[in-house]
Amino acid sequence: MKQTEGLEEDWLFEIKPKNDFFSLNFKEVWQYRDLLLLFVKRDVVTVYKQTVLGPLWYLIQPLFTSITFTIIFNTVAGIETGTVPPFLFNLAGITVWNYFTACLNGTSDTFKANASIFGKVYFPRIITPLSVVISNLIKFGIQFMIFIFFYLFYYLKGSSLTLNSLVLFFPLLIAIMGILGLGLGMLISSMVTKYRDFSYLIGFGIQLLMYLSAVMYPMELIKKKLPKFGWLVEYNPLAYIIETSRYLLLNVGEISVLGLSYTLLVTVAVFFIGLLVFNKTEKSFIDTV
Repeated sequence: MKQTEGLEEDWLFEIKPKNDFFSLNFKEVWQYRDLLLLFVKRDVVTVYKQTVLGPLWYLIQPLFTSITFTIIFNTVAGIETGTVPPFLFNLAGITVWNYFTACLNGTSDTFKANASIFGKVYFPRIITPLSVVISNLIKFGIQFMIFIFFYLFYYLKGSSLTLNSLVLFFPLLIAIMGILGLGLGMLISSMVTKYRDFSYLIGFGIQLLMYLSAVMYPMELIKKKLPKFGWLVEYNPLAYIIETSRYLLLNVGEISVLGLSYTLLVTVAVFFIGLLVFNKTEKSFIDTV
């Protein structure tokens, strides 16, 4: 008995069934940090490994989207952006929006895309969606450098551009965006394991959500032009993140303390609901995937 007890004390890791739906064992995640970094490297390196332009796709997508939005919404539709150049206005919104969509798309296919790995070896399943959120921070950093480049370009050309004094809180907005994308992604990933056709609606839903998130227009504009439908934007937490991001980076628009409080509340709720469903699904997903 003493010898057995001594052997038990020598175990480095102990795998136990989860009794708590909200379980997020940070200690266990930290123990598997090398695997987390490996997944991050995989997400960053292998995605564009066999492409001609490689990481340049990180830059091409926001630039072309910004140009398209500038032509359609600012030149044709006549949406005004004040003293801020329309292209820079759109680039700020798209850069932040792209981080959310990358997190959501990457985490929404967790169980289906990693079924072969999950079925062979144990590790905390939460590591996979976490790696997506972290790796997309690197992509966001590359795209944000492009925004800084054009910001300096327009500033040197004489455009009236000023940073808000609260710009130091910008990383906090990105963190909220990532957590919201993680929560929604875990929730959708759990649903896709049972309802395969649900994955086809994600792309359409994201495109529709973009137009309701004030990516290419100020929130105040939709309230004036379409007062009957303004509530769709006002109740969208993503709209407050994007509007506040432009306020911090370009000093245009407005900041709503009530709106940001609402956004933070929704983000926390979505994350814990997503974690609950994710933990429940990981116990039996292998039978349905």
